[in-house]
Amino acid sequence: MFLICNLIFTVFLIISLIFYFLSLYFLNFNLEFYIEYNIFTFNSVSVVMVLFLDWISLIFMSFVFFISSLIIKYSEEYMHGDKNYKRFIMLMILFVFSMMLMILSPNLVSILLGWDGLGLVSYALVVYYQNVKSFNAGMLTALSNRVGDAALLISIAWMMDFGGFNMLFYLDFMNTNPSMIMVSSFLFVLASITKSAQIPFSSWLPAAMAAPTPVSSLVHSSTLVTAGVYLLMRFSSSFSSMMFMLLLYISLFTMFMSGIGANFEFDLKKIIALSTLSQLGMMLTIMCLGGKDLSFFHLLMHALFKALLFMCAGAIIHNLMNNQDIRFMGGLIYFMPLTCTCFNISSLALCGLPFLSGFYSKDLIAEFLSMEFSSIFIYFIFFFSIGLTVSYSVRLVWYTFLSNTLSLSLNSFSDKNNMIMLKGMMGLVIFVIIAGKILSSLLFPIPYFIILPMFMKLLTLLMIVFGAIIGYELSLMKYIYENKSLKFLNVSLFLSGMWNMPVLSTFGVGPYFLSLGKVYFKLFDSGWMEYYGSKSIINLLKGSSKSFQLLSRNHIKIYLLLVLLFSIFLILCF
Repeated sequence: MFLICNLIFTVFLIISLIFYFLSLYFLNFNLEFYIEYNIFTFNSVSVVMVLFLDWISLIFMSFVFFISSLIIKYSEEYMHGDKNYKRFIMLMILFVFSMMLMILSPNLVSILLGWDGLGLVSYALVVYYQNVKSFNAGMLTALSNRVGDAALLISIAWMMDFGGFNMLFYLDFMNTNPSMIMVSSFLFVLASITKSAQIPFSSWLPAAMAAPTPVSSLVHSSTLVTAGVYLLMRFSSSFSSMMFMLLLYISLFTMFMSGIGANFEFDLKKIIALSTLSQLGMMLTIMCLGGKDLSFFHLLMHALFKALLFMCAGAIIHNLMNNQDIRFMGGLIYFMPLTCTCFNISSLALCGLPFLSGFYSKDLIAEFLSMEFSSIFIYFIFFFSIGLTVSYSVRLVWYTFLSNTLSLSLNSFSDKNNMIMLKGMMGLVIFVIIAGKILSSLLFPIPYFIILPMFMKLLTLLMIVFGAIIGYELSLMKYIYENKSLKFLNVSLFLSGMWNMPVLSTFGVGPYFLSLGKVYFKLFDSGWMEYYGSKSIINLLKGSSKSFQLLSRNHIKIYLLLVLLFSIFLILCF
């Protein structure tokens, strides 16, 4: 099996390099290729498989293949000894190819195939460890994503009048029709915010942490959650200004909520999941303000350092015998220096420390937002959320590496325990350091020229320093968490519980559908509908088939009876 893993790793890496150099070629010569294949035609509607190749889709596919190759290498040791390891690898490959289908095609039908493929495989991976918590998390993930799938299905039905499902061909027509543009853009926004877990569909993202860590690394870096952002980037030219404004406030509040929640969370994987939610909010915020290329650039940078962050977290959890509580993780820097170095580099890239990959996208995004004519409210919430990012990163680093060791005495920490995992992490850490500079010079042929006052230029740096101080204070003030005051406990539960959204999306929604299902079961499946419906049809078919069975036995009396009846019929009719 390890030979198969190494083969998949090599193939994915080669495909990634091919797509990367192809994307640079397409970018240099400004090429776009449409490849169409007509599957079938029904009346005036033709179902066509379309592949759209441009530098955006190619470089995104290159990143997906590169990250998934390293994660498959990493999972060789992480999943060692698992009985269903072969199934795990197959699911990971299916996950990547579902993403490919979604990236390559602008056709809504094939987008739905990739979209549903991502949802179905993610459910199978979330429930991979078969226990009650995993099943609940998987069901929440699947049902939340089904809302977006339903929106895409409605948009497919909505486009039946056009004679095709290729959205990019009808953008000009839709721009001349306000009602058409409102409905289609609303459906796309609904589909995207369910997949990228924006408010009010945020609760499934931390719940999906029940999956194995390599899956979390792939999902949160370049596949499932980024699919929604990618879809919005592709079809954003059909959106009205009102829809952009709605999406702006949704993404801004998601960014703010997840930043606050991560500062009160103690589960290592959930903190990183909330960090992903914060970064997705940042991508959508800047896209709504007109920086689509900046949003895509941050998407690529985020994929690198978030994959590394999860891989390091997985290595730590692996050494701690599957303990994910950061309060038990002090002093790891002395035992796992390489893993801690990779973790710190990716955390600093997430914070936007100068000259790491995150800096080139985050600093540009912050300065671009400062140039926009937006309200002071948007400006304040955005920069405060940047400070919160630094705050939870500093708090996480303090708890895991710098505080006193509180773990079990029988634990044996060492980088030697996870040498294969380290190979996967070392492949990423180089790109987390250098990829920002390389891609910023390649992807922006005309550089951004931003002129701001000194205070606004230094504001990003001030917010980083402010966030670091707040994170340090939260780490030291342990009495905050030991405070028995009911008022403070309620506030901290509200903030760490993502504004009660998980409760609302489970207890607030689930019982109604379960009750409705019970009523339908009693009335239809076990009631009169069953008696007069399927059962009576079966009895009727059974009786008629018994009658016709007599004819097939070739009895002479049956034959003579039929001749007699036919003769009587002829005499009476003629």
